Amino acid sequence: MKITQRKAKDVTILDLEGKITIGVGDVAVRDAVQTAAAASDPPNILINMEKVQTIDSAGVGELVSAYTTVTNRGGKLKLLNLPSKVTDILQITQLITVFEIHDDEMEALDSF
Repeated sequence: MKITQRKAKDVTILDLEGKITIGVGDVAVRDAVQTAAAASDPPNILINMEKVQTIDSAGVGELVSAYTTVTNRGGKLKLLNLPSKVTDILQITQLITVFEIHDDEMEALDSF
């Protein structure tokens, strides 16, 4: 799992690449979100999942945990460029209704 962090406006963008699976990407996502959330108040985080290959239940759990962490700090966490596999899993788990999802980065940034 490779995570690149960048800033645009007052939003931290996390570009994920690889697998968000137990023991690999789940911990990396948790650490990246916690670092980004601690760096700004309120934390506004956009997770770009365009290059995510797969996600398992641990990865889904980390996304929910990240959403809760950021929301509890008064911020917003949104998802960008979901691959079809990730979209399918979020639809099956009905979490698609929890997250705000965007396909265009500028549109996503303007929504904060």
